[in-house]
Amino acid sequence: MSLRDVEDLLAERGIDVSYETVRCWANKFGPAIAANIRKARGRADSVWHLDEMVVRINGKRMYMWRAVDKEGEVLDMLVQKRRNKAAALKLLRKLFKNQGEPPEQIVTDGLASYKAAMKTMGCRGKHYPGRLRDNNRVENSHLPVRRRERKMQRFKSQGQAQRFVSTHSAIYNTFAIQRHLVSRKTMRIFRAAAFAEWSAASGACA
Repeated sequence: MSLRDVEDLLAERGIDVSYETVRCWANKFGPAIAANIRKARGRADSVWHLDEMVVRINGKRMYMWRAVDKEGEVLDMLVQKRRNKAAALKLLRKLFKNQGEPPEQIVTDGLASYKAAMKTMGCRGKHYPGRLRDNNRVENSHLPVRRRERKMQRFKSQGQAQRFVSTHSAIYNTFAIQRHLVSRKTMRIFRAAAFAEWSAASGACA
């Protein structure tokens, strides 16, 4: 939803605020809510998928690096100017720090930067550079951000893009129920749990 969509929904409920106020709320409370959600989540699965996609920010080509586990849980995202070894190392170091220990497998595409970074981190034995279809899990994970990018008429700066994807990934993990894979009854249980997790995370920021 756009900021103006939220403004209209609040107006329907008798709350008269501008979309700029909504933007300020999102900037102030979004990162804190996302941090609370991450603290409450369990450890990632033992197989990670890494990939990067091109984004245009103020006419400049940048790269949005992403890591997900085999269940589609977004582990981390970094917006960087380069697609080289240093950029891959930055992502890996952040992942290892936040997750506590390396996974059993790290699946990537054939980009040479991953191979060089894995060698530096001492985990070449865990690296599985595969064909495109082997990394479909992370390729498909780019789609929700692409939809938001179009809705926002592209990102305005590297910092703004990083703030958005960091917050969006945590919230997306909470509400990505995979309803097409479960029964309606199970979906309602998962949805109730997601709302409870959201209430706990957002209430702690109040």
